[in-house]
Amino acid sequence: MSEYIRWFEDLDNDDVPIVGGKNASLGEMVGSLKDRGVRVPDGFATTADAYRSFIAVNDLEDRIAGLLDELHQETKPVDEVGKAIRDAITGGEMPEDLAEAIRDAYRELSRRYDVDAVDVAARSSATAEDLPEASFAGQQESYLNVSGDDDVVEACRNCFASLFTDRAITYRENHGFDHMKVALSVGIQKMVRSDGASAGVLFTIDTETGFPDVALINAAWGLGENVVKGTITPDQYTVYTPFLENGNLRPLIGKTLGTKKKKMVYGSGSDRTVNEDTSEEERSRFVLTDEEILQLARWGVVIEDHYDRPMDVEWAKDGDTGDIFIVQARPETVQSRTETGMLKTYHLTGEGEPLVTGLSIGQSIATGTVRVILDVEDIDQFEDGCVLVTDMTDPDWGPVMKRAAAIVTNHGGRTSHAAIVSRELGIPAVIGTGDATDVLQNGAEVTVSCAEGDEGYVYEGTLEFEEEEISLEDLPETETRIMMNVASPAAAMRWWRLPSRGVGLARMEYIINNIIRAHPMALLKFDEVDDDARSEIEALTRGFPDKPSYFVETLARGIATIAASQHPDPVIVRMSDFKTNEYAGLVGGRRFEPEEENPMLGWRGASRYYSDDYRDGFELECRAIHMVRNEIGFRNVIVMIPFCRTPEEADRVLETMAGFGLERGRDDLLVYVMAEIPSNVIQADEFAARFDGFSIGSNDLTQLVLGVDRDADRLSYLFDERNTSVKSMIRSLIEKAHAAERTVGICGQAPSDYPDFADFLVSERIDSISLNPDSIVPVLRRVARLEQKKAAPA
Repeated sequence: MSEYIRWFEDLDNDDVPIVGGKNASLGEMVGSLKDRGVRVPDGFATTADAYRSFIAVNDLEDRIAGLLDELHQETKPVDEVGKAIRDAITGGEMPEDLAEAIRDAYRELSRRYDVDAVDVAARSSATAEDLPEASFAGQQESYLNVSGDDDVVEACRNCFASLFTDRAITYRENHGFDHMKVALSVGIQKMVRSDGASAGVLFTIDTETGFPDVALINAAWGLGENVVKGTITPDQYTVYTPFLENGNLRPLIGKTLGTKKKKMVYGSGSDRTVNEDTSEEERSRFVLTDEEILQLARWGVVIEDHYDRPMDVEWAKDGDTGDIFIVQARPETVQSRTETGMLKTYHLTGEGEPLVTGLSIGQSIATGTVRVILDVEDIDQFEDGCVLVTDMTDPDWGPVMKRAAAIVTNHGGRTSHAAIVSRELGIPAVIGTGDATDVLQNGAEVTVSCAEGDEGYVYEGTLEFEEEEISLEDLPETETRIMMNVASPAAAMRWWRLPSRGVGLARMEYIINNIIRAHPMALLKFDEVDDDARSEIEALTRGFPDKPSYFVETLARGIATIAASQHPDPVIVRMSDFKTNEYAGLVGGRRFEPEEENPMLGWRGASRYYSDDYRDGFELECRAIHMVRNEIGFRNVIVMIPFCRTPEEADRVLETMAGFGLERGRDDLLVYVMAEIPSNVIQADEFAARFDGFSIGSNDLTQLVLGVDRDADRLSYLFDERNTSVKSMIRSLIEKAHAAERTVGICGQAPSDYPDFADFLVSERIDSISLNPDSIVPVLRRVARLEQKKAAPA
């Protein structure tokens, strides 16, 4: 074996000083993970000695050192110094023994694949011999679709030169690395023909929240460069990894269709790769099948388990064979290092007009002046503390990004360069807006908010916001179960670190209204909706086999995400409780909803489920719950029926549910009822015979006990859950439910707003209190003190 060449199978993680982190990792996977089913394309790496030989034979060390001295003395700028060094390297002669070693290895690789000239990728892997832990990712160049031994030698020379890109020089200067001690290894790896299929990125941790039990996958057509660089908006898939061991489950909890407007494919001549427009059919179709998504997630678990840390993985699918390969793996460096003892939260208190929206990166808020910069050559126009607005970023943008208060781009996904760097810098970014550079005006003051879930917003003007740090250390345990009210899947992931023991109320309406957006009956009776609604529904349901499947799968995955954030603790999902005027506001909804004088007391909750006018829509809800529990695997999901007026109505609802595959008691299914109507309390023993538990909806119960419309401003002074009559109702319900051996919780607003009301609930021995996320820690501490006081001897 030549001192200049090391085959991947002969490398492992101990060889970072010889071939850099990227190539050492490839060797580690080839040697250790092949038997566990992980496929890695074959290849070899040039060593650090190969680079040093090139520099020595061409007598370049003094020349490079002299140019760097001019940079240090500020007689020449970095771009001039970098170009001069790169020109010197590309103008150098490849030492004959090194060139022959590369040619021999390339010919052997071609023989291994039984072709005359195998197409390869030449990827740079920098290393510092005395700093093996240093990370130089993304600073050097890669060359794709290289074929022929002479072209491979040339690609290696170009990779050597890329050790001195402007961004690499700047990085080493900023971090105090000695340029002359850093070397460059080139990985020569068989190309995966993803130009005819797809490629992307896989993270084994949630990149926004640090939730550890998911694999996050981005995918696009063609070669993977567009995903990594953020030039397109890819598909995004999320898999709950603990369930992957059960081959009967399909724990795919997130599936979002990307626009994928471009794909990178093989070119010709000097243009080895080119970007071309995707077809309408490609844009409207998911890149990967569900089984391919799950296979990638399984490999992610294997790789993370081997490295014993969260990983950032690149994958590619071969269009000729259909096989998927791992082409790179490195440690994830942001969320895995986050301090877990503190939870920092941001909350927007001011109101403004959203100008653009996109993917929310980070969970913070920032204000600043817009600076639209379309070309990296113009970054000298940027001023510190402004909001950088651009089409997309790549590593050349690094110097300006770290000076920005926030970043907004037209294109990109959660694994794009702009997203990754924003997380590393700890600044908010709104990615993939589509039109930010057109809408946002230079000099305008804006607020960039990434604290409102999956979607990020750029608001007009400087809005007020609050920042709070919540300590999660040394929290007490309580006999009363403290749970969380959460409706948004993104919010559930955001708050997963909180010490809640489950979700006491997951509102199905949020997912329907904000993610699905279409009325279920409009999806079932698509031919009956008007043209505008039809057009919008067609756009919403792209990528799904039919329109009802869009509703079922989207609702199921939203609920599953909430369930995943708390598993194995219980997650109580309330079936839909829109009022008719709210249902009418969904796309296509007006065709199927009556006009009511008082929707609050009208056709809502349980009364809809068995009605001929909504029964088919309720079936879609039941199918979604069945998918969550029986196909995805979250048996911790409990179903709750809202606004159930009589025991007889309860019978009709339970019978309808059973007909749709949700039979109480079957597959351990628990069914609760909301206690929000006086009849639920007065006839609690009869409701207890039909349901497994009660959850007090204090808002509606107060409204109906006191006869006060909870939305009536003029009567707001009368609306108080602490009223004696309301508390009497709650006391009576707890007594009756416990007598029937049924659990009682509360999911209304009152315990979050009134500490003394929480005291009352504990004194009455309520089983659980479900709170807004920001109230959990203070109420938990208060409940613990109260319980300790009660337990203390007199």
